Amino acid sequence: QVQLVESGGGLVQAGGSLRPSCAASRNIFRVYAMGWYRQAPGKQRELVANITSGGSANYADSVKGRFTISRDNAKNTVYLQMNSLKPEDTAVYYCNLDGTPHFMGVRYDYWGQGTQVTVSS
Repeated sequence: QVQLVESGGGLVQAGGSLRPSCAASRNIFRVYAMGWYRQAPGKQRELVANITSGGSANYADSVKGRFTISRDNAKNTVYLQMNSLKPEDTAVYYCNLDGTPHFMGVRYDYWGQGTQVTVSS
């Protein structure tokens, strides 16, 4: 069973920074991409950023220029550097891993439990 363990959320004032991280609980045979999604109250979950095993990153327009995603392939860990935070960034942030757990396994989307990010004005 693969678990994603998140840390690094919290409360910050507008303009501040946070750097949540997410690590897989065990080695994964093949990881296609890791990323972060967020869900604000009353809204649908949306992609914030993701990054492939080759290092190609994709960002939501609302966070471009402020957030940077990075990953450590050896540790199956992904980081999200969030700068210049705004109150509208307030949400539960969920880690995602798109991968195949073992050689004969099925490709699957794994999710973390979520970490709260609150930005006060």
